[in-house]
Amino acid sequence: MITTMFEKIAPYASVFAASFAITFILTPIVRELNRKIGMVDKPGNRRINTKPIPRGGGLALVIGVALSLAGYVAITGNTPTISSSLAPSMGLKVFVLGIAIAALGFVDDKFSLPPLGKLVGQLAVAFLVWFWAGLGFRGVFPSIPVAVDCLATVFWVAGAVNAFNLIDGLDGLASGLALIATLGMAGSLFMVNNGGATIVHFAFAGSLLAFLRYNYNPASVFLGDCGSMFIGFTISVLPLAVQTQGSFLVSVGVPLLAMGVPIFDTSLAIVRRSLRHLIVERNASETVNGKVMTADSDHLHHRILRAVKLNQRKAAWILYLFALFLVGVGLSSVVLKSNAAGLWIIAVSIASIVIFKDISRVELFDAGRLLNAFARDNNREHRRTIAKLAIPFYVVFDVLALVGVFFICNWALKIGMSRVELRIALPLRVLAVFVCLMALNIYRTAWSRAMSSNYVRLLLACVFGSALGSAAIYYVPGADHLELKAMTLAYAMTSAVCLALVRLARGLVRDVFYAIDCSRLKGRKDVSRVLVYGSGLRYRAFRRELVRNTSANDRIIVGIIDDDFLMRGQYIGGIRVMGTLSQSPEIINALNVDSVVIACAMRPEWLKVVLQVLKPTGVKVTLFNFSEKEIKE
Repeated sequence: MITTMFEKIAPYASVFAASFAITFILTPIVRELNRKIGMVDKPGNRRINTKPIPRGGGLALVIGVALSLAGYVAITGNTPTISSSLAPSMGLKVFVLGIAIAALGFVDDKFSLPPLGKLVGQLAVAFLVWFWAGLGFRGVFPSIPVAVDCLATVFWVAGAVNAFNLIDGLDGLASGLALIATLGMAGSLFMVNNGGATIVHFAFAGSLLAFLRYNYNPASVFLGDCGSMFIGFTISVLPLAVQTQGSFLVSVGVPLLAMGVPIFDTSLAIVRRSLRHLIVERNASETVNGKVMTADSDHLHHRILRAVKLNQRKAAWILYLFALFLVGVGLSSVVLKSNAAGLWIIAVSIASIVIFKDISRVELFDAGRLLNAFARDNNREHRRTIAKLAIPFYVVFDVLALVGVFFICNWALKIGMSRVELRIALPLRVLAVFVCLMALNIYRTAWSRAMSSNYVRLLLACVFGSALGSAAIYYVPGADHLELKAMTLAYAMTSAVCLALVRLARGLVRDVFYAIDCSRLKGRKDVSRVLVYGSGLRYRAFRRELVRNTSANDRIIVGIIDDDFLMRGQYIGGIRVMGTLSQSPEIINALNVDSVVIACAMRPEWLKVVLQVLKPTGVKVTLFNFSEKEIKE
């Protein structure tokens, strides 16, 4: 039994050991050769390294994988089993394309190719993976159209190549994530009894581990584009080569989760750079580079590195652990099979929280700046166009929403969706509410400046419309009267809430971007920290002024003081009431306040008391006021 087990393990162990040994020996040699030919990353604005470090060390990794697999074939006479459904020459073709992508990266390491030229080369190799090597997604989806399969394959391969290229910004990060992904994919193949397809995985894992010895912080050599692009190519192509019909989790699911960190970072980079490109186009005064393909220092690893105070090992391990979690979810899904959907939901939920927390200070803030620029564009033609589109937008949205609410209410009340319901009840209800909306001048209301009375009118329009619709249905011959009363109430309330939410969206979005702005400003040292005295209408007016000028803010409200002791500990507009005036010196000291804004009405005598209390703190005191004065000629 032990002998049998050894015979099963021996091929994987020998290939792993061979690739490890070859890469371990070659990496220092390649490092010194690259240093001599000038392939060195020097310290700079975007560079984390503080001394010159050779790049292009990924060449040792490529050679290690190639020689170990060649040795395996020469000694055993067996070609690594990939998939019985693919042509025997496919492995050689993939090998050639892997060398091609590594060569492209090596040339870029040496001569710094233009980004567009490098992208064209990546797309060409990705296309040849589909056209020449014969790989694609048709193994999992046999009925997929040829054009769609081609586009999906090119996007998958080129996307992975760029993902690992972009994530390679910390010592040991790209090679460590690739090692986790490779072992995860190998594990999923073992779980479905396809161990024969893992020889290449073990060869790749051995080289990655050996290179990580020199690339882990403090790194003595970098992968360079040669190594990072080869890693992305290999990790994306291996799943395509082991596809079988019905193996979605193994062929797509686990690899997708295994590459979750690089894919997430690349997606954010595309969104972020596109937003900044649009911002720069609209604002000639912007000093940032607005080119979509220009590198920046807001990648996922850069942000985590800043959060852990430039500790590269901590930053790398945070991303390692997140990658391990995603791989664990994928492997658990393979084991549980029928219960996999629940695990994916959990993974997506956790990832969503992390994603929102991470993107809020950069991508969402840039999106807010862009929206703010559009909203405050003083161009008359632009504003006239927006005004013309506002009413049609509300009309189209309301009609679609009323139709959707009808189906939701029918489903909730378990009313059968008969032909009569669709031909009679649906149009009558939608038409009745829409007529009431028009009759109560809902479409003549400036919702950006709406008051509570406007929303009451909207509610009444929905209630009256729902009641009229029910009355019409009641008297229509052949109409179904089941749950008529319940449907009347449910349709009125649900439609009112739905229509009100879109009209509240502008203010909600504005408040969200203000909260994001506050979060961003907390990390800056040049921002004035404001304590507001008063929590009433004037405070809300003052806060609104800050909200309306998000992109030009240099002040942040850090707390409120109010003489009503019952307000202490309450939150108003997301800002906490810290205490009363008598406690203000301690609050100012604790919150490191720069200025106090008085945002409440007070008598001159009390203003003197306030100034006397605040004077020892040395902070600047200003008065925010709005008042009515008679104008005399």
